[in-house]
Amino acid sequence: MARHGGGRVWYGKVVGAAIGVTMLATGASVWTAQAGGAGESSPKATAPTKPASDVKPVETSIAHASEAGARGVNITIDDGPDPRWTPQVLDLLREYGVRATFCMVGTQAQAHPDLVKKVVAAGHRLCDHSVSHNTAMDKKSQAYQSQQILDAERMITEASGGVRPMYYRAPGGAFTPYSRQLAASRGMRPLGWNVDSKDFERPGTNAIVATVERELHNGPTLLFHDAGGDRTQTVQALRRLLPWLKEQGYSFGFPVR
Repeated sequence: MARHGGGRVWYGKVVGAAIGVTMLATGASVWTAQAGGAGESSPKATAPTKPASDVKPVETSIAHASEAGARGVNITIDDGPDPRWTPQVLDLLREYGVRATFCMVGTQAQAHPDLVKKVVAAGHRLCDHSVSHNTAMDKKSQAYQSQQILDAERMITEASGGVRPMYYRAPGGAFTPYSRQLAASRGMRPLGWNVDSKDFERPGTNAIVATVERELHNGPTLLFHDAGGDRTQTVQALRRLLPWLKEQGYSFGFPVR
């Protein structure tokens, strides 16, 4: 899974809480990380604690499939909400009757609760994309990972008016066994992607469209962005891709949970 963003922490400084207290309060399981491969530490699990009563744990494996079935595609939108670009993306999705999953950065959600509520009201799903979008999260301590995931969950839920994220997408795909287990214990299915549109790099609208068309056979979950810079090319590409996908016989769904 390719990373994007060059390992930067994009959205401000870490917003912290007492990590141990937070984890105990949420009922998160505790793992002891050891050296591992492919960006993930090999976990040694201690006895998991019971999750909060209002949360139903989900699978810990990284989701890619679509609830819409074999001809379904999942549109996922990362890094917002953004006051300039998110409304444009929402307008396009409404125009073509598409539901999408918005992977929100905690500080962005906190800064723009009106947009979070609009996303929910339009029938889209929310996804926790951490507090600070640090693509080196898998190299950080479990306490740091916990703070990034749980604080973002809280920020997004508060901004939405009480609607919780249904997924967790690690910045740049920097999952660890610990972060996947923690998110799943909070009812957030770890969410990957099959097709990186490369829109974050702003290669041109034609290049974004060509990438999606060329790589669609890799799987149903498509990655786009509505923040982190000028997203003109993303909006233009979606305007071409959404009707094209319908013409090819695809339907739009949500990632499996």
